[in-house]
Amino acid sequence: MWLDNPRNPKAPLAGLKVLELARVLAGPWAGQILADLGADVIKVESPDGDGTRKWGPPWIEREDGAREAAYYHGTNRGKRGIVADFKNPDDLARVRALAESADVVLENFKTGTLAKFGLDYEVLSEANPGLVYCSITGFGQTGPRAHEAGYDFVIQGMSGFMALTGEPQGQPMKMGVSISDLACGLYAVIGIQAALAMRERTGRGQHVDMALLDCSVGLLASQAMHYLTTGTNPPRMGNEHAQVSAYGVFPVADGEVVLAPANDGLFRRLLSLLGREDLLGDERFTSNEGRLANRAALDALIAGETAKWQKEELLAECGDAGIPAGPINAIDQVFADRQVIARGMQIELDGIPGVRSPFTFSDAELALDRPSPRKGQDS
Repeated sequence: MWLDNPRNPKAPLAGLKVLELARVLAGPWAGQILADLGADVIKVESPDGDGTRKWGPPWIEREDGAREAAYYHGTNRGKRGIVADFKNPDDLARVRALAESADVVLENFKTGTLAKFGLDYEVLSEANPGLVYCSITGFGQTGPRAHEAGYDFVIQGMSGFMALTGEPQGQPMKMGVSISDLACGLYAVIGIQAALAMRERTGRGQHVDMALLDCSVGLLASQAMHYLTTGTNPPRMGNEHAQVSAYGVFPVADGEVVLAPANDGLFRRLLSLLGREDLLGDERFTSNEGRLANRAALDALIAGETAKWQKEELLAECGDAGIPAGPINAIDQVFADRQVIARGMQIELDGIPGVRSPFTFSDAELALDRPSPRKGQDS
């Protein structure tokens, strides 16, 4: 069942065999990244199929008239697909056989579920000692919540993300993408590749235990350090930066822009560009500490100047001066951006649009050769 020849011999993971027992987002996201990197990924679905096939609109219609949700196609590119009912002995035997010859098994069932079918790491690794088995769950394989289901929205709330996101006086907000799922998928790929590298030294595989909550807590970065060093919760600041000023969203005559002069030199350049050299010697603004203490006054002064400019003119001048600045793009503007176009981020496979994994190699290629599989197309 595995491919005899790599999909693209120049892809970094060409020849790697990945069995995906995953659905919805975090697991399939990891599987799609591995597929883009050249792995032969076989996606196993239940007879009902991955539920995201029906998560529309919007829909994508194939040439033969089959219709699936765009959501499904956003996370299943490059894979082959089979259908298996784990309660059917023949189907179960087939999946076990695939696992016994796989390099990687990727699954996102609730903790303990696959053990009922002999598809857990302990059983599969007896027949395949080199197997790297990656489990993605809400809370991991251990701890008091290990057997609970995990959902991105819930994890965003539990992890502190929502307490940090939104306007200071407004309601806590989730992010505009399923960041807990997506980050866990990314971390899972890193963990899988680390385990594969270790297998080269030891000859043994291992179980990689990934939890949405762990991954989200791991992304708290400087905000976690704020709490760990001061014992106080970092505030919710909207578009402002806790450690840098002036840094945020500012008005222009035809909209808004992001300005991010993150050090003294860049800030002085911005004042000069805006024609406010008179503020260069103002003691309130000569240091970042002073700018933070006088944030409201400074933001008002800068906003008063930027409002006199047209967006494109100000951004062009900032670019020439080396001042970090940018537009606030809607998604259509993102894919019309000349840099995004130049980097080839938008792709199309058999008439189905997508966004490539953002890897660019000097001596390797991505394997972008097939769209998401139809349900059971390789059974």
